[in-house]
Amino acid sequence: MTDARINPSILAADFVNMQAELARIATADFVHVDVMDNHFVPNLTFGTQMVERIQATSPVPLDVHLMISDADRWAPAYAELGAASVTFHVEAASAPVTLARRLRSIGSRAGVAVKPTTPVEPLFDVLDEFDQILVMTVDPGFGGQAFMADQMGKLSRLADEARRRGSEVWLQVDGGISASTIEQAAAAGADTFVAGSAVFGADDPENAISALRTAAGRHTHARTR
Repeated sequence: MTDARINPSILAADFVNMQAELARIATADFVHVDVMDNHFVPNLTFGTQMVERIQATSPVPLDVHLMISDADRWAPAYAELGAASVTFHVEAASAPVTLARRLRSIGSRAGVAVKPTTPVEPLFDVLDEFDQILVMTVDPGFGGQAFMADQMGKLSRLADEARRRGSEVWLQVDGGISASTIEQAAAAGADTFVAGSAVFGADDPENAISALRTAAGRHTHARTR
């Protein structure tokens, strides 16, 4: 039986008070850290120095999502900082399996992400080379976008294939996840959920995390019985 994992995205946090913001999500499973380079996506956030400080102050492990070009070159540096999980985009890597093996050799979980327009079928034969597959439910680059329900078919196909192969890969969704969309994503097969404003915008982030986990858990449990 799989428990739903809730990974709040600091893209929705108050950057000026980052340490206090991180303390507000101490009951989360991971903190989702979006790294953008203004090249792969049209937005710029931060790089290794900021991630290193978040790593030093976060009460929960880091789930780093790299929305950057030339992932083969840059992704290992984030694993070397001690991030528990590093996810790169398949569209930005020339050798995804080789890169995943490199991340694992450093000690990080290795994740691969796909944009809404990218099919997941090419990943079927290499599922177990990754610890996590991230299906984007918005176009990557900015927080606060609307959930793309048309990605649920892709997620469901991926979940069915993982189950058929007996794979233990985590299936993550990122984009527009809230109390009104998380059950839909869980029913399609996701077990790991990135939520931004639904957590950091709540009066009580811990209660918001608990409510999201409970809502998603009803469906993740049903799929794994």
